[in-house]
Amino acid sequence: MTYRWACGLPSVVPLGQRGQLVDAIADSQAHLHGKRYAIFGDPDLVLGMVGFLLELGAEPAHIVSTNGNEEWAAKVQTLLDASPFGKGCHVHPKKDLWHLRSLLFTEPVDFLIGSSHGKFLERDCGVPLVRIGFPVFDRHHLHRFPIWGYEGGLRVLVDLLDEHFEALDARTVDKGISFDLAR
Repeated sequence: MTYRWACGLPSVVPLGQRGQLVDAIADSQAHLHGKRYAIFGDPDLVLGMVGFLLELGAEPAHIVSTNGNEEWAAKVQTLLDASPFGKGCHVHPKKDLWHLRSLLFTEPVDFLIGSSHGKFLERDCGVPLVRIGFPVFDRHHLHRFPIWGYEGGLRVLVDLLDEHFEALDARTVDKGISFDLAR
């Protein structure tokens, strides 16, 4: 159980799942704020991911859903317009990963969010992939963990951070800098 000091008093109060997620988001914003993401997948999943990223201060740049329609695109655009982090984002309904590949080369992003099918985009474009959605068939048992609700939100946050730190470590390892080890 996680505890937090209540009102500066020496007593502690237990945090629920919501409190744990809010604390984790507050602790993580410095790492994710301003990072640009391309998101692809099922329209409902993508809509939720866009909202979550905007709450983190991340900037969705390209949003692609092959089976998304114009009504869905309008919902996503309304969500983007309500946040300062949604400016400059482009919603692409009825487009595929080949279209997203072109976008990644012309307007690069920091990270890609989507299913296992994005691993080819990761290789071709050099953009790290956070595997969320369906299908994720190249990571064993990943489908067993929630991605919505408080527990799911925490898991998605950890996945985003893990990929961020992997990319950071890959860029700095040749310089002798290591952020993950205490010496």
